Amino acid sequence: MLDVLITGGTVIDGSNRPGYTADVGIRDGRIVAIGDLAGRKAARHHDARGRIVSPGFIDAHTHDDRLVLDAGEEACHPKLSQGVTTVVTGNCGISLAPLRWTDGAPPAPLDLLGRDGWTFERFGDYLDALARSRPTLNTACLVGHSTLRVRHVADLQKEADARECQRMAADLQEALKAGAIGLSTGLYYPPARAASTAEVIAVGAPLQRHGGIVAMHLRGEADQIDDALREGFEIGRALGVDTVLSHHKLIGKRNHGRSAQTLALIEEAAQAQSVCMDCYPYNASSTMLLAARVNQSSQVLVTWSEVDPSAAGRSLFALAQERGVSPESLVQTLSPAGAVYFAMDEGDVSRILAHPLTMVGSDGLARDRRLFPLETAVYKMTGLPARRFGLQGRGLLGEGCAADIAIFDAATIADRATFENPTAASVGMDAVFVNGVLACEQGRTVERHAGQVLRHGRTP
Repeated sequence: MLDVLITGGTVIDGSNRPGYTADVGIRDGRIVAIGDLAGRKAARHHDARGRIVSPGFIDAHTHDDRLVLDAGEEACHPKLSQGVTTVVTGNCGISLAPLRWTDGAPPAPLDLLGRDGWTFERFGDYLDALARSRPTLNTACLVGHSTLRVRHVADLQKEADARECQRMAADLQEALKAGAIGLSTGLYYPPARAASTAEVIAVGAPLQRHGGIVAMHLRGEADQIDDALREGFEIGRALGVDTVLSHHKLIGKRNHGRSAQTLALIEEAAQAQSVCMDCYPYNASSTMLLAARVNQSSQVLVTWSEVDPSAAGRSLFALAQERGVSPESLVQTLSPAGAVYFAMDEGDVSRILAHPLTMVGSDGLARDRRLFPLETAVYKMTGLPARRFGLQGRGLLGEGCAADIAIFDAATIADRATFENPTAASVGMDAVFVNGVLACEQGRTVERHAGQVLRHGRTP
């Protein structure tokens, strides 16, 4: 007796192989049969004729550290409605643990995760709390280098000394033993800007012993991109671990078109070490409001400001003109704040997105652009990130795999969110199963606690 029987759909299994028509049988949260399952009995049937049946999408780059602790009450979960069943948190050097912070907001950009909630002295405590919360989505967690620096480095304007590096490495080792999947860096941001290459290598030493990865927000993504890439390669080589280049992009008009050059550097490095990247499928990026980013951008939208909440959703340039000040000086007035920067070239975005080493997000833009076949788009959002992040039994449809499944109409699936209306629900997603449980149907959340904590080295 099956728990769920999905019939008649076109199975795109996450391996980049051509799709085929088959039924999928689920029992106890796992796929137990794929093929002609006519006559098999099941507690629940789902007719998928005319639909694509794929692995649930893996969002390879998120800052959902706090979001996953709260199942929420919204009718349409922002990730489930897109077919996302697994998120990777703790990117860009920013993780909610291990750090206890009670004195107001932590240093930016850690404050992007909020002012409160910094209560986890050990990373294992965070993972345990997440498991107790029974998250909506499967969650795999990175440890942030910047979080470790804020916790242990007395002067963030200086390179960590040997003792501070030892303390950060000890925290990382504890986290890896508890189930963290690796270390992330944010060398571009103020808390880690003074960190040297040698410091990151010293802190990341436990990765090799425990098989973790390093995910790197590089030191620069504009004029200095070549040097930043080489530093990233050096860190990965020294540690001897898989290296993920976070949201690879080229910022600023002077760098438009340089992706052909940077991709060649990445390809060269990949011949000698394990390197891949994730990317944004759009020509803008969001982070803290920074004066240095203003002149690089054709437009800057303020997303939030503690000092002036009315600025949220407004153009920084329009606000500056209204107030008779320069955009750079307005940045100081509005901070702490966040922004969306339009500073990338569509040609670069497309070239990076289509590259074989690139993992992509889950908002459907890759399909809309028709840069590659649907099987490849699914692979970049499922099988590839599952393999790169070591998520055993995820990202593929096969017997014995976890039953994380998205069922959608390839002709109508689309992301309706915009930068002005970022919470608009996606359309075209019929059903999403998380660990064999129907979690979302026709865009509406029906189960908020089907996810699991995906601890490194363990197959739940």
